[in-house]
Amino acid sequence: MRVDRIVENIKNTELSEQVDLSSVSKLIETYKDKRGNLIPLLQGTQAIFGYIPKEAFYLINKATGTPLSDIYGVATFYSQFRLNPVGKHIIKVCHGTACHVQDAPVLTQALEEVLNVKDGESTEDMLFTLESVACLGCCSLAPVMMIGDETYGNLDGKAAVKVIKQIKRSEG
Repeated sequence: MRVDRIVENIKNTELSEQVDLSSVSKLIETYKDKRGNLIPLLQGTQAIFGYIPKEAFYLINKATGTPLSDIYGVATFYSQFRLNPVGKHIIKVCHGTACHVQDAPVLTQALEEVLNVKDGESTEDMLFTLESVACLGCCSLAPVMMIGDETYGNLDGKAAVKVIKQIKRSEG
């Protein structure tokens, strides 16, 4: 799931519109000469932008001398890192074993329909991003989705859509 999304997103990504990397430059100065600096640099960059812009890879490479392939390898290995902008609300639908057998694919399908996106995509208004994840650790509540820090369990497609509509109304 995740690997397919990453590969597809990279294929469709051009250099973004101009990104102000001055905050990343400050971050690099903080970590530049520290051992094991790559993950903190990627985490800090993502904290600034909500994802890691392509331009930041080049800046980190130039400033630290870390090969681009190593930076990209770390960023794509760990699921915490994002290579594309995400919506304000990230919807994670668990597809672990317990959730899968309790019809998690039905949740994902219902959410794809109501949001008009596919797994791994964001809505046009950048309010939501939909992601399938391997496990949320809430097996007794299967099937489960998580939005931000809020966990919703024992769902069906209709209940999942209801949660989304409530969030949309509150954002209204």
